[in-house]
Formats: sequence, structure tokens, C-alpha cells
Amino acid sequence: MGRERRKREKGRAFVEHVISVTLENKSGALSRVAGLFSGRGFNIESLSVAPTLDPSVSMMTVVTNGDERIIEQILKQLNKIIDVIKVVDLNESDAVSRESALIKVHARAEDRAEALRIADIFRANVIDSSPTSYTIEVTGDVQKIHAIIQLLQPLGIKEIVRTGRIAIAREPVRTVAAQSRPLAKAN
Repeated sequence: MGRERRKREKGRAFVEHVISVTLENKSGALSRVAGLFSGRGFNIESLSVAPTLDPSVSMMTVVTNGDERIIEQILKQLNKIIDVIKVVDLNESDAVSRESALIKVHARAEDRAEALRIADIFRANVIDSSPTSYTIEVTGDVQKIHAIIQLLQPLGIKEIVRTGRIAIAREPVRTVAAQSRPLAKAN
């Protein structure tokens, strides 16, 4: 999953984990998963959930922090929830993750060109414009989102809405052995 973010709490090293949960798309399933975290005092840094191609199944991405013992407990408890089909700690595999943000910035006449320049550098899109503001849409890894926010802050951020992370495991790369061909006979 790239760089691990670490925190220390009461002398223990807490590592950020991205957990993928496949669950039945039915009433109460999300609240049961969220309740597991709150009932045991675990924090959810971000949570994203939506139906899959099969409308009866949803995919949830949960970002949380914990030491090895806490993460193991979270995974075991998630697997006990009746609506849960599959749980994967994406820190244990090669995965790709993204986050999106909508950032509304002040667009004073003297700052408009700078706001557009920053959006262009980050391959972000201006999705709304008014005489006093721009709304910028950006997608990328967590570091990219943090970086654009830092550059836009001097212009004056009016509002930010973030999706939270979504993630998916990469498929393993399969190497195919070259087929041997008979050598041509020299004349």
C-alpha cells in the first residue's frame, strides 16, 4: 500500500491500515460494521461504501489505526458479522488507493490565475465558478490531496469535502515462460 503512516499511543506503534470489506447490501449492514468500531473504541479515519456490479453486494473501504493486536482483533470481529462476506487487510497485499476532494477557494481577481495554475499542476478540474470562488475537484493519493490543500490555503479555502479513501488489491503479475522453438539448422 505504499508508505505506512505510523502513530504512537501509550508506547505502542499504531500503523494505519486500509481494510476492504465485502458485505451484503441490506439495511443495517453498514451500521453493524460501524458499531463494531465504536463499541470497542476503535477509530475510523475514513469510510467509503457503495454497491458493486452485483446490487445485492457492497464494497466498503475502512481506514483505521492500530497495532498488530488491535488490527487482528478488528479483522476477526468483522468476519463474525453475519452480513460480511469477505475481509481483506490491504496492507498485507499490493494495492492501489485513491481519494477525491472538492475544494472551494476564494477567487479574488488577484488570485484567480494562481488558483487555476495550482489546479493545473495537480491535474485537478474547476467544476464550478462564481465571481468570488472556484470549486476544484482533485483525485489522487493522500499525499496529493494534502499537497494541493496546502498550496490553496494561502488563497483562502472556504470549504472542503473529501470522499475518504477507496482501495483495491492489484492483480498479481503473471510471467509467461517463453516457448522454446527448434533452432534452425545451419547449412
